[in-house]
Amino acid sequence: MKCARFKGGASAGYAAKIGASFAAFLLIAACGRPQSVKVVDVPSTNSKEELLTGAQRTSEYIPLLRGQRVAVVTNQTGIIGQRHLVDSLLTLKVNVVKVFAPEHGFRGDADAGEHVKSGRDARTGLPLVSLYGDNKKPKPEQLADVDVILFDIQDVGVRFYTYISTLHYVMEAAAESGKKVVVLDRPNPNGFYVDGPVLDMKCTSFVGMHPVPLVHGMTVGEYAGMINGEGWLKKAVKCSLTVIPCSGYDHALTYDLPVRPSPNLPNASSIYLYPSLGLFEGTIVSVGRGTDKPFQCIGYPGCPIGRYSFTPRSVPGAKEPPYKDKNCTGLDLQEYGSFSALQERRIDLKWLIGMYSDAPDRTKFFSPFFEKLAGTTELRAQIVAGMEETAIRASWVAGIDSFLIIRSKYLLYP
Repeated sequence: MKCARFKGGASAGYAAKIGASFAAFLLIAACGRPQSVKVVDVPSTNSKEELLTGAQRTSEYIPLLRGQRVAVVTNQTGIIGQRHLVDSLLTLKVNVVKVFAPEHGFRGDADAGEHVKSGRDARTGLPLVSLYGDNKKPKPEQLADVDVILFDIQDVGVRFYTYISTLHYVMEAAAESGKKVVVLDRPNPNGFYVDGPVLDMKCTSFVGMHPVPLVHGMTVGEYAGMINGEGWLKKAVKCSLTVIPCSGYDHALTYDLPVRPSPNLPNASSIYLYPSLGLFEGTIVSVGRGTDKPFQCIGYPGCPIGRYSFTPRSVPGAKEPPYKDKNCTGLDLQEYGSFSALQERRIDLKWLIGMYSDAPDRTKFFSPFFEKLAGTTELRAQIVAGMEETAIRASWVAGIDSFLIIRSKYLLYP
């Protein structure tokens, strides 16, 4: 695990938001933090303090699990050092009764959107219950033998990354069934900025459930508090929620993930590019699934932009990638993602606008899925109308400023 202080200069967009952030500070000073979440010992943060995830702080949450029947919502990212959380819990004699598996499965090798089967984990023998496909929300009968749900999944801070949608449904089911939820927090590798259009609730789906910008700048623990505090669960029910925060973390830090959070986000470059390139999944453009550079290259057969060539193949985590076995041309953005994307701290629209402008048939460029990813019908309309990136970004400012005030109420880290 590596952690480094972010050294990039503040962007003009970030500077424009300082006023809203200060207003949020005044709001908290006057009203206090919402009582929608119990937070166990938020440690002070300084640059010399060792970074520990919530899962590593076992002394803070094992007492909450003693004598309880525990269900764990996790995947391959739920680790403590080199060991999986579930294995550690069993060694510590915690009564784990089942594991709920989100998109990509418990071991993290399923394709995006692939049906994740329920069954039993071969290593532990524990029952595995899929929380993807037709069963995104735990059913009452699946929680009948559970007292506490322990949630530990590494997120990447982007609205259409579906683990926060899984979190929503877990909290909602727990609230309806009278169960407790304990979230083991982890750093957000894109937690050092907020950007993008705020979701229009008319465009809600599993890839966007809440009125937040495309990049929300919150950890899973902070986001859980916001779901609870803003009344976003069905009928505004409240979940009994406890967050075990990280220590040694703040939102100015960058964070190299020790385990890839999903099959097609293999490195820091892909994670930094993901907010910008993820939008292409609602277009004719491949983002490199089925290659050694997923979410680090873009293109399609006959693309007139760029000279980079790649051919998607069937690989674990991308069994049927777009343009399978077909040669694509386009752009290699791996180096850009490693350096420039980190420095800019914003969603980059230039590739999306450029690819659309030079597409051989613009009428076929976008698919209906694009609106779900963007969270609004406006972005497609703006691009089709020929708006420049600066004008499009300006249309996001009011929504982002309003969100920053809401977000500030739930931040656990400076």
